[in-house]
Formats: sequence, C-alpha cells, structure tokens
Amino acid sequence: MKRQDFYFDLPEHLIAQQPAAQRRDSRLLVMAQQGIIDANFPDLLDFLEPNDLLVFNNTRVIPARLFGHKASGGKVELLIERVIDSKTILTHIRSSRSPKPGTILSIENAFDVEVIGRQDALFIVKVVDNNCSALELIESHGHMPLPPYIERQQDQETDKERYQTVYGEKPGAVAAPTAGLHFDEQIMQDIKAKGVDIGFVTLHVGAGTFKPVQVDDISEHVMHSEYLEVSPELVAQVKAARAKGGRVIAVGTTSVRCLESAASFSDDGHVAPYQGETDIFITPGYQFKEVDVLLTNFHLPESTLIMLVSALAGYERTMSAYKHAVEQEYRFFSYGDAMLVFPPK
Repeated sequence: MKRQDFYFDLPEHLIAQQPAAQRRDSRLLVMAQQGIIDANFPDLLDFLEPNDLLVFNNTRVIPARLFGHKASGGKVELLIERVIDSKTILTHIRSSRSPKPGTILSIENAFDVEVIGRQDALFIVKVVDNNCSALELIESHGHMPLPPYIERQQDQETDKERYQTVYGEKPGAVAAPTAGLHFDEQIMQDIKAKGVDIGFVTLHVGAGTFKPVQVDDISEHVMHSEYLEVSPELVAQVKAARAKGGRVIAVGTTSVRCLESAASFSDDGHVAPYQGETDIFITPGYQFKEVDVLLTNFHLPESTLIMLVSALAGYERTMSAYKHAVEQEYRFFSYGDAMLVFPPK
C-alpha cells in the first residue's frame, strides 16, 4: 500500500490543544462490527465483558524537553529520546549549528552535559560532574515534551498531570501513551468491579512515534526502535483470560506493539515474557496473534499508527470511521477523543 492511501483531510480546529476538563469527559467512537456508534468515554464499560483483560502501558512520561546554551551563548534545545544509564542520554539537539563531540552545554543554568558522540541524527551526551543522576536532573529541570501539533510555546503546569496516565509508574517515555489519558481512578475501579482483569506492559514511547513516513511504498518504511517489557505475570493473565473465553483488549497502540512483539519473538507464536527492543511495524495484512480489540486515540494522517489501526479494523472501515469522526467533529490526537476498535466479522 501507499502512504497516500492513509491521507485524510483534517481541519485544524479539530486538533485538541488542551485536555478535556476531566479525563472522562472525552467522546468515544465505537467501531463496532455492526457499524459506528457515537458514545462517551464512560460508556466503554458497556462494551466490556467479565473475563476480558485490559492491557495498559504503565510507562511514565519524563519532562524530556530541556533548554540551555553553549559556552558561546548560543541557545540549544534538547528533546530526549532515551536515558541510556545514570549519566548518559540519547537526545535530539536543536541548535544553530550541530555541536561537535567535546562541546559543553549548560542546561537550565543548573547542570552541564558534554556531547560525546552521535547515533545517526541523535546525540549522545553525558552529565558532567554532578552528584545527581541524569533522570533526577531531568525530573527537576525538564519540561513536559508536548507533541509538535500542540502549538504552545511551552508546557503548562496542568500538563504535568494531564499528559500522564493515572497508572504510569515506570519513568522513561518522552511521549504519553495517549489512549490511557482518558482513564481516571473511578473508571479503573468500575472496570475491576465488572469482573474485567487489568494488566500492564511497559513500552517507553520515543519521540520517533511522531516521525512521518517519508517513503511512498509503506513496506519500505523502517520503524524506530523502542524498549519494552512484557512480564511473566502479564503472560499468565493473558492465558487466564483466554481460558475463560475473555478477550485481550489493548489500551493504546503501544500495548499492541508490546503484545504482538512478545508473541512474534516467542517459539510458539503466543505471548511470552520479553524484555528488549522492538521495531515491529503493523500494517494491513498483518495477522494478529494476541490482540482482539483496541482502544486508541485518533492519529495523524499517513502515520504508522493509523496504519496499525487499519490492520486490525480493515482499511475501508478505518478510513470511513475517520471520515465520520471529522464530520462529527471529534477531537484529534493526544488530548483528543478515543475510539474503540473491533475487528470486522
């Protein structure tokens, strides 16, 4: 298929610039097998059944945008891709000139880092002479890394809470697993009360999630790599849900990538414990191994994420649902509304 096959016209005013007043206040488009249903997010419970398993990504967004300057006074901006170890960071650097190895950058007038190398378009930097770890310094001095389509000069105080899921506990992501932003503590409790199981995987979302597909033939696109963890406990929950006749419902495309990667790397094609990298690219024609249903937000035109949705829902159904969402003025992208995707019959 071609990249242009996944294009749709999106009016700019439908791109959500702020979160809804309350997490649960978003709308929910249900791509049911009998057709499209317009609902509200708390209605999600009506589509869940006892013995189902909801799989959430428990990564936590770090304040990965840092501002600083060179010794010459020139301004720099760092958008962290990954914390490598206690002192070393892999990052994008925006600067009038690309800094060379050995360059010292003063960050937020609080600490210094030294550029020690490159990894393709990214820079490897190391914290210089500081008793704190790189992650501690980022948490203290960084800004929330809002996506490029949220057109604000800087993050706001509310973003520290709202660009974060209520269950995120493992710091490392530089973009939120946005399907989870709609859940509040009460909805989580209501899900459990209905007899639905809740499990967690971890995938630290990188800035590469916003990288556009630049080739016409999508089979030639190379996905960015991200770190994930699928625990033995989660694998046991999947098997228990299957044994009871329940469905595995992935909350977000990152949970899909975790489950399908862990199944792809196993010997029998079923999900197994896994820790490591994945660059899985899911497009129409992919045969899902573990995911039955997907809860997700609305994604960018021509993005790898809308391609993933099309793989589960079918291409024509997906593009029709997106057309409906635009006509009904659903809110799009990270702070936007949600959709619940059932595969075709």
